[in-house]
Amino acid sequence: MEEARDNACNDMGKMLQFLLPVATQIQQDVIKAYGFTSDGEGVLKFARLIKSYESQDPEIASMSGKLKAMFLPPMALPPHGAGTGGVAAS
Repeated sequence: MEEARDNACNDMGKMLQFLLPVATQIQQDVIKAYGFTSDGEGVLKFARLIKSYESQDPEIASMSGKLKAMFLPPMALPPHGAGTGGVAAS
């Protein structure tokens, strides 16, 4: 996992190429022990279930956020006004 993260160098495209397949394989192996199928459908069912619990339980929401942060590079916010080309809307 660390090797895949190092290869990605905080680049979103490389994260998807190197890190996501490793993370998905680990997740498939883990969720199988909890009654989910170890295929893409099982991963999606697990993700939907976790998403539904995020709004109900702050601890699950926090853990989900930490997990996502492991797989996604930090996202910089665009400068204020960037959505309008730097020109204030009138």
